[in-house]
Amino acid sequence: MLQAHIYIDKEEMKGEKPLYQFILEFLLKNGIVGATAFRGVMGFGRNHHLKNPDRLFSFDEPPMLIIFIDEKDKVRNVLKELKKENSTGFTIVSEVEKI
Repeated sequence: MLQAHIYIDKEEMKGEKPLYQFILEFLLKNGIVGATAFRGVMGFGRNHHLKNPDRLFSFDEPPMLIIFIDEKDKVRNVLKELKKENSTGFTIVSEVEKI
């Protein structure tokens, strides 16, 4: 099995809906076994700017993490199709074992 992690900013949009909602709906429509979206408290990316959205008077976008898991081929195919719909964010995959 593969587990995919997709890192995005909470405020990113896909059309009129939040990107994280679009991604979760996309995964659901494509029959992925399960997925969860997490809102980060603090984080940083390639630019090494520490984002702290809960700080008073902060204009930082909260980081988001979407994790999903399924069979290897299904995860790879869904990620390929998702990339056609949206090219933002940072995605990693890792092998996992269901116990």
